Amino acid sequence: MDERRLLSFNSTMKRPQLVSKGTIQRIRQAAEQAWYDRDLKHCVELLERGCRLDPADPGLLMQLGRMQGVCYDYEAAERSFEKAIRVAPVKVEAMTIAAQQCRDFYNTSLAERYLQRAAAEKDASPEILIKLAEVYERLRRGEDAAGLVQRALRGNPAYPPALLVRARLAQQAGQLAEAETILRSSFEKAEPEVRIRAGYDLGAILDRQGRYDEAMSAFLQAKALLRAEAAPHLAKLKKVRNHLAQMREQTSAESLRRWFDFGPELQPQRRLALLGGHPRSGTTLLEQVLDSHPDIVSAEETTHFTDYAYAPLQRRSPIATPMVQILDSASKELLLAARADYFRVSDLCLGEPLGNRLLIDKNPSQTFMIPALVRVFPEIKILVALRDPRDVCLSCFMQPFVPLQQVSAAYLKLEDTAEEYASLMSMWRTFAPLIPNPSLEVRYEDMVEDLEAVARKVLAFLGVAWDERVLGFDEHARHKVVRSPTYADVTQKVFKRARGRWLNYQKYLEPCLPKLEPFVKAFGYE
Repeated sequence: MDERRLLSFNSTMKRPQLVSKGTIQRIRQAAEQAWYDRDLKHCVELLERGCRLDPADPGLLMQLGRMQGVCYDYEAAERSFEKAIRVAPVKVEAMTIAAQQCRDFYNTSLAERYLQRAAAEKDASPEILIKLAEVYERLRRGEDAAGLVQRALRGNPAYPPALLVRARLAQQAGQLAEAETILRSSFEKAEPEVRIRAGYDLGAILDRQGRYDEAMSAFLQAKALLRAEAAPHLAKLKKVRNHLAQMREQTSAESLRRWFDFGPELQPQRRLALLGGHPRSGTTLLEQVLDSHPDIVSAEETTHFTDYAYAPLQRRSPIATPMVQILDSASKELLLAARADYFRVSDLCLGEPLGNRLLIDKNPSQTFMIPALVRVFPEIKILVALRDPRDVCLSCFMQPFVPLQQVSAAYLKLEDTAEEYASLMSMWRTFAPLIPNPSLEVRYEDMVEDLEAVARKVLAFLGVAWDERVLGFDEHARHKVVRSPTYADVTQKVFKRARGRWLNYQKYLEPCLPKLEPFVKAFGYE
């Protein structure tokens, strides 16, 4: 079920046509272009105009609500969703779509409320019950999730999505044999996405049991189902890599120093640090440790910087203008506006004023944006999480990134995963000796060996006093919604089983090792 099904309601509803279909279509197209340009404010304005012209279009109202939610105007988003539900011919379906939109912009509590309403309807389907169960599972409300699974299976004893959640709950409870039994049955006729997720979950269970060849087979079968979708994503990724290579060549120590020295012109100074590195390098663990400190707040993998700080600078330049040229030409007024917008949106995201607390922008994908970060925030400190590159690539390969996206398309083959790692981390190796900003590399292996020593070192680097609460990060994480795929792991004490994991799959990684060898040496993992 998705927004396209709600849009199809428009053609079947008998209602006065207040404006031509062509006008609404042009507004939609303009809104899509604004979204592509990351001009979110203009996108909302266009959709608001469309809804004024045709206030009984549920699909348009849903689009507006989603964009308002992306911009953290949750009250406005809820109003738009309620209007969409009122005019939609199938209320329970509209509630379910509204919930999915809320999940897309990470408002879990609002998503939960819509799904609860939908589940209470007499025509609530097993699909709705399982969507709510998935929310509860992620919120670590296992009993509530299990109850919904039972309800769904009463209506359809072989319903694959329900069995998938049941297996995941069994896995989290340590009942690996039961989870494996479930995952090896009843999925042949399931939708491809369910079969893919089941394959990844089965691979994770087999890995936990030390059955590594069987685990690799399960991962490869899941990836085979995804491979048909990969070509357009990989084509875009290739273009991005070419752009990054150009930026790496054009960025100089002189430019970075000039932007850093401009810092006194950009007032007020803010307390900000990037937590970068490659995905699956321990960034989530370090983030949760730091977020447990009362003087620190983390923002997890948002697009605030690209959407509200860099995109406005980019829109002032012709298409295909090199990043270094965009940054050099940015005026003081534009930079001040970008800084203010970034922190304004960060406050909205956090749901409270940041005040004078240190903001950790945890975002591995922003590692390649370090020059832009230095230009907009010369006072920024840089934390980079490191982990054995071979373990990083294996972990990325094993993660169920579904549906497929630009970067995750590279994780369908170990060789492509290594190529993606090299592309991102070569950026850090280039920038590290050039940036004048304070920077610190933090090794995952050191964290799991002696968390307190690493936490003390990182806090001292950030200029924050020691606080024992950082060692209780697992308890702190239980009261948060963690976006990372490792949301279940960060609610546990530090464990060491993921260290040196690549050795279990060495024969599969052999073709990748030459690509990774320079990073293994550079980061001290020989």
